[in-house]
Amino acid sequence: MKDHLHELVMQALLDVRRKQHVELPEIPEFVIERTRQKEHGDFATNAALVLCKAFGMKPRDLAQAVLDHLPPSRHVEATSIAGPGFINFTLSRSCLLGTLKRVLERGAEYGQVEIDDNEHVTVEFVSANPTGPLHVGHGRGAAFGASLTNILEASGIKVQREFYVNDYGRQMDILATSVWLRYLELSGNPVRFPDNGYKGDYVVDVARALKHAHGDRFRRSPFEVANGLPADESQGGDKEAHVDALIARARELLGASEFDVIYKLALDTLLGAIRDELLAFNVRYDQFFSERSLAESGAVERAIARLTRLGHMYEKEGAKWFRATTFGDEKDRVVVRENGATTYFASDIAYLLNKFERGYTRAVYVLGADHHGYIARLKAAASGLGLNPANVEIVLVQFARLFKDGKEVAMGKREGNFVTLKDLRTEVGTDAARFFYVMRSHEQHLDFDLELAKSQSRDNPVYYVQYAHARIASVFSKLAEQRQTHNRSAGEAARTQLTHPQELELMGLMQRWPETIERAAALRTPHLVVNYLRELAAALHGYYDGSGLKVLVDEDDLRNARLNLLLAVQQVLANGLKLIGVSAPEKM
Repeated sequence: MKDHLHELVMQALLDVRRKQHVELPEIPEFVIERTRQKEHGDFATNAALVLCKAFGMKPRDLAQAVLDHLPPSRHVEATSIAGPGFINFTLSRSCLLGTLKRVLERGAEYGQVEIDDNEHVTVEFVSANPTGPLHVGHGRGAAFGASLTNILEASGIKVQREFYVNDYGRQMDILATSVWLRYLELSGNPVRFPDNGYKGDYVVDVARALKHAHGDRFRRSPFEVANGLPADESQGGDKEAHVDALIARARELLGASEFDVIYKLALDTLLGAIRDELLAFNVRYDQFFSERSLAESGAVERAIARLTRLGHMYEKEGAKWFRATTFGDEKDRVVVRENGATTYFASDIAYLLNKFERGYTRAVYVLGADHHGYIARLKAAASGLGLNPANVEIVLVQFARLFKDGKEVAMGKREGNFVTLKDLRTEVGTDAARFFYVMRSHEQHLDFDLELAKSQSRDNPVYYVQYAHARIASVFSKLAEQRQTHNRSAGEAARTQLTHPQELELMGLMQRWPETIERAAALRTPHLVVNYLRELAAALHGYYDGSGLKVLVDEDDLRNARLNLLLAVQQVLANGLKLIGVSAPEKM
């Protein structure tokens, strides 16, 4: 509808330009947008305000001239001029009735746009280190990323979903060493556990699997392991130096190949658990991308060579640095350390280049709010590599806090006292978790209220929306019980009988669904879909409870028309719930 109104206004402006002999090669852009207040109609445009100088006319005079030359349209019932020169449009009832017809015709595809093969976006989200189970903090990134990719696809964008597996580096070494130490405990050879080790019960589970599979293969004496290690933090030393020394000792005593057996078992076990949990959370990926593959394929070296060739690298104090400040970063970044080891950022650069080498036109990163520094860093890397930084997009998702019995639940993966995403799903269900996670803007902190999420009342927003869908299903069940039938064709022919203001409101809301998808995709804001669903559900409940109208009337045509209306509302509710990964139940 916005496109149609834009075309009408543009045609009127061209006619005014010709009649007024205005020397204007092209008509500058203007916007058509929904009005905030119903008394101002359905849509408004700022065309007269934006173009008045170019046309040499006062805004309200230009607005009147536009209306005088506006082509007739069966979709527009009335127009008016408001304020300094806004042009308001009120849509016709036939336009709303046409929306009802389109919803029923397109069904599950209503609101979607045909995929544009020229735009192929890769979206990376969650990418939690495989050093433990997903916790409720990861859940928000998972729900947001999955919802966003669904919305992008619905808006006509070809999307690839990716999880970046941090399977290469120090944290995985700490995890493997933690598993080995727990294995030694289970073998009757306990060694003091480091302050900086991973302490969760899941580490013991992996150690138990290691012992079951390999017996005493990795046993070493506690003296060999602990002798000569620097003091840990709780011993008055440095926890980082202590755990690094412990990793080196494990590699020395076990040998590289044996250490890698433990490393691989820990990685496969925990990454497998992450994959399973994401699937249970209704989150799917097209690829799990290995960080290790970047090093093994030479991609890191190629990326560094490209930066060097383009003149953006220099050496200082034995290390190799990327001139990130040239491209707006706050400081230059070390890419290769003095000892020749590449940094995490070197892998980030290689991974960024790899995305575009695979043919994606835009790379979207969904990261936690604590990764704010990555915005300038990654865009600088893109510029240094000769890529367009505008095609690198970082969306930051604020933290989620879990409240149980009015108290915040503390989380910390290293200490093992966190609440897992699986725990949350078990307690409130996947539907409630997915809905609550995207109920607020990703730019806002989210307080997750367990009691509210579990309640079966209208105060619970997911219950309220799902109940609207189920409530419509119950109407059709009652129809069958009364041995009546629904004739959709007859209802379509009789749709002009839908004249009640709340019936028109429902049709007007359904007309807004494609616009909602488009806006949520453009702004990267899935919560707009949730807001829309809550508004549509409220309108449905209001129609059912407060309109005084009966749906299952004796008159066949009116009954069929109203059933068509309910069926269309149910379809849009289902379409929206699907985008955010929530089921649309027939019964509650």
